Amino acid sequence: MQAYKAEGVVIDAVTPQNEVDTDQDGRMPACLLPQEIEVEYVGQHLGHAIENAGLKTKIWLLDHNYNLWGRAICELDDEKVRRYTKSVAWHGYLGQPGWVQKVFAAHPDAEMYWTEGGPEITDPKYSVDWTKWSQTFCGILRNGIRCIIGWNLALDENGKPNVGPFSCGGLVTIHSRTREIIRSGQYWALAHYSRSFRRAAMIIQSYGAIKDIHHVAAANPDGTYAAVLTNTGATQRTVWIKQGKSAVEVALPADSVATLVWS
Repeated sequence: MQAYKAEGVVIDAVTPQNEVDTDQDGRMPACLLPQEIEVEYVGQHLGHAIENAGLKTKIWLLDHNYNLWGRAICELDDEKVRRYTKSVAWHGYLGQPGWVQKVFAAHPDAEMYWTEGGPEITDPKYSVDWTKWSQTFCGILRNGIRCIIGWNLALDENGKPNVGPFSCGGLVTIHSRTREIIRSGQYWALAHYSRSFRRAAMIIQSYGAIKDIHHVAAANPDGTYAAVLTNTGATQRTVWIKQGKSAVEVALPADSVATLVWS
């Protein structure tokens, strides 16, 4: 981290280990990191080293799936760990984003981050599954998780380079010979959120139970508001967005994502 800083690249956060609870059945480079070892490493070694180096780099615990919410609580219970971090990184491969609420119940000041998830290059809907990803992002943000990080950023038409057996796809595909760029459905979904929800935006409550319609809204630092609406259904739906006495009608085509920004 000091070497990166010396080159002008400031590391915002690190995790002690990627996917602490799996060795991937020996199919790819991985490292199990038991709960008690992560607690000792962060509380007695890593946090102390970062502090002594004068770095402001944060530590995000776990870096694994929602089903490890109990482990997250126990690690945050440790006083030595809490001296250096109150943050947890999540993956979405097992469990539901709502499970992080169990951690918030025990540690209301915890900070949550979503650090891994991406498409498969073999998925026939790789480039058009934007509503699937928008629904996923909606669930992440509505449960108090502060960021969404795609995995991977760019791979070739075969999902390479890849040291493991999984058919990973990039946020974009760059063809190895033609250099053609193909944007994934995840890319198009993420664009709706990143263009309308500005840095330091605050997710606000939004209400409405309409079949196949998923919604999340935010207040931006510049005073504007934004909402992302996702229709995962096979038919067009018409919804009304209401705030106070103001209301606007929105027609959502089948399998679509829409963004609204207003002041």
